[in-house]
Amino acid sequence: MPCNQRRTAHWIRNAATKAATSALIALGALSTSLLPAVAQAREFVSIKGKSVNVREKPSTRSATLWELSRGYPLQITQRQGQWLRVKDHEATLGWVHAPLTGKAPHMMVTARSANLRSGPGPKHGRVGRLEQHELLRTLKKQGGWVQVQRDNGQSGWVAKSLVWGW
Repeated sequence: MPCNQRRTAHWIRNAATKAATSALIALGALSTSLLPAVAQAREFVSIKGKSVNVREKPSTRSATLWELSRGYPLQITQRQGQWLRVKDHEATLGWVHAPLTGKAPHMMVTARSANLRSGPGPKHGRVGRLEQHELLRTLKKQGGWVQVQRDNGQSGWVAKSLVWGW
């Protein structure tokens, strides 16, 4: 193959590869822009009433799937009018009426138990023991640790890997 034809064939291969790469990048950007903003950013709420029903569909006439208590943290996966489709650390739960949720950050203990410590780290003394599914008010985050407060007012630090929420 003469030199000019090789150069032309090489240029065509490079141009095709660049075009394919550009198309994939554009497709990725397009698919990201089509996703709801909620799916891109992890948006959380917590239950603000004493207890709230999680429904199968976004309607008060829909079946109740779960009843959640004050402070239960939820991640929003979809919005429909005044309703939020939510999930917890395990799975999608259903729909809650948005006015019954708030922006007070909470955590739930996901480990079987966890140490509540006086400071952010394992070298700090234990001030309490947290039980699985215990709900905690989030006060502050520092590295891999979260400062939390129990319903009884006791506060301390817990490893972020042992809790879920915001």
